[in-house]
Amino acid sequence: MRTKRSDTVAAYLFLLPFLVLLGIFFVYATGRAIYFSFTDYDLFRPPNWVGLRNYAALFADALFLSALRNSILFAVIVTAVQTFLALVMAAVLNQKVRGIAFFRAAFYMPSITSSVVITLIFLWMFQRRGLINYLTESFQRALPVLLIFVLVLATVQVAQVAWERRRALPATWTDPALLVVSLLVATGATWLLATTGLIQPRDVPPVDFIWLQTRDSIPSGAPFWLSVPIPLAAIMIQNVFTTIPTFMLMYLAALQDVPKSHYEAASIDGANATQQFLRITIPSVAPVTFLVLTLSMIGTLQMFDQVAIFGDAAPLRSVVTLAYFVYDRMFPGAQTPEVGFAAAGAMFLAVLTLVVVLLQRRLVRSEAN
Repeated sequence: MRTKRSDTVAAYLFLLPFLVLLGIFFVYATGRAIYFSFTDYDLFRPPNWVGLRNYAALFADALFLSALRNSILFAVIVTAVQTFLALVMAAVLNQKVRGIAFFRAAFYMPSITSSVVITLIFLWMFQRRGLINYLTESFQRALPVLLIFVLVLATVQVAQVAWERRRALPATWTDPALLVVSLLVATGATWLLATTGLIQPRDVPPVDFIWLQTRDSIPSGAPFWLSVPIPLAAIMIQNVFTTIPTFMLMYLAALQDVPKSHYEAASIDGANATQQFLRITIPSVAPVTFLVLTLSMIGTLQMFDQVAIFGDAAPLRSVVTLAYFVYDRMFPGAQTPEVGFAAAGAMFLAVLTLVVVLLQRRLVRSEAN
């Protein structure tokens, strides 16, 4: 008994630093935030109990409604897109080919790069004369040349496959050897046509799409709760780019445990790559999918840093999220802090996150059953 008690005391001593930090910065802080949410408090005067007035005032605040709309749309769209793309990327990088380790490391780099640096780079790319508008303009200008290249490529590939099958040889539409020949022929033919002047890039006006300094939404004319502000869509693109690699790594670890015999048996039964992906890959990584969905939903609902870094580059109502709304009311610059109102917003965000995760858990489990 003395040895057991000594082991228990030693365990609690090792846990003591963590428990102290948890008690101060989580339990105590959460309790204070809950209390402040029912008060009128500004850091300078004693808290004045107001009951549910702060919570009622939230839904009368236009900026809060915009933040709620933005957070929900951001969470749903970004979670769906990055989960699907992470699984597809992991399936591609799970192949046994030479040099795959380099591509795995390269695709993971955005996740370990500073979020501030990535956001500043995307902020430059989304300018009216930034990289994205420039690439769009270049694509439109070179569209005739690209169409000729694709047309020649498809024609040569179809002709080669038809010829091989006529000779009773097995040939698929994406046969690598035939595709190399088609690419060489299409490149040579396109270069020849461009050199002789038969095809030329067309003249197009400069692309002047406004990504940031606008209040417009997409789709245009949609109801308030279904319209995505264009600046928020820009942040979505940036967030997907930086978060996919982390989830890709989780999926990649799960795919390494899927027996190769399952895919071999499916190939023998005549299943193509798409059928194998839908019938084998997705069901095999269902537990990881639940983890990815949960982490993604929590992270997107609490998204803050990109909005803070974008700053005045976009209208606040077009990019504000619930987390930034709480920060903005807690630290409003030269104005008086609205601690009670901000605490009510923080509590609403916490409850919303919990409800969404619980609903997601129930839905994912019911689909699995």
